[in-house]
Amino acid sequence: MDILHSQAAPAWAKKAYFFGMLNAGLLLSAVGIAVFKTPNHFAFGGTSGLSIILSTLFPRFNVGMFMWIVNAALVAIGFVGLGPKAMGWTVYSSFALSFYVSLCQALFPMVRPLTNDTFLEMCFAVLLPAVGSAMVFDVGASTGGTDIVAMILAKHTSLEIGKALMVSDAAIVAVAAYLYGPATGLYCVLGLVAKATVVDNVIESMNLHKVCTVVTCEPEKVQEFILNTLHRSATIEDARGAYTRRAEQVLVTVLTRHQAAQLRNFLRENDPKAFITIVNSSEIIGKGFRSV
Repeated sequence: MDILHSQAAPAWAKKAYFFGMLNAGLLLSAVGIAVFKTPNHFAFGGTSGLSIILSTLFPRFNVGMFMWIVNAALVAIGFVGLGPKAMGWTVYSSFALSFYVSLCQALFPMVRPLTNDTFLEMCFAVLLPAVGSAMVFDVGASTGGTDIVAMILAKHTSLEIGKALMVSDAAIVAVAAYLYGPATGLYCVLGLVAKATVVDNVIESMNLHKVCTVVTCEPEKVQEFILNTLHRSATIEDARGAYTRRAEQVLVTVLTRHQAAQLRNFLRENDPKAFITIVNSSEIIGKGFRSV
């Protein structure tokens, strides 16, 4: 069950889940930036990419320090362009991510890449921040940074945000290619494309549920199992078989992957003539799931 959006969960549990997921996602992103992005100069865009470039141009300060500076500037712009109320958790996320990056660089200073395999390093440089961002987005927050620019553009202009951010990321990648060479530049292009794909896939995987449709002549057994064992509900409709002309009932319910497997096994043992279809869905809105 989605703890954050469950109606039955107490308020403290929802807050603890939100805060825990938010910080876990930010910490995971910070590890990817400090351990894999920075030593390889993987400037994929965003505040981390800009900070990597600035730390090269001004080596007196490291990436963590420049993330503090860049995020502070963006937060100030956000307060002016959006107002304090609209910023919400974005302020916390911006500074928490900067803190976690600085902490990682202080605890594990990386003067050179962790391995000699650049492609492997790029995979983790994409995967860790992408999974971290997906965890943050899943609880309804953001990682700050260029998200603030997107929010301002959405409020004050008719400019397509995706294209505007892609242009800014492409500019950062172009500067990285100039500073670090074409090989690093090409890796940055791959990373920029891969990150968006991975974030979308991770979010879908985290939200994945099974929509189960059961056609049965023994609806009482199935209904009791769904209600009392799986602790879910279902929608029941009357139906008639096209070939047999026999009266049947259709139960539709939304379950987790584990619960769907339990239902399938229950039907195999108790109602082998039942017909069941199971469809994946990553967007379930309603009571017990996400709010409308």
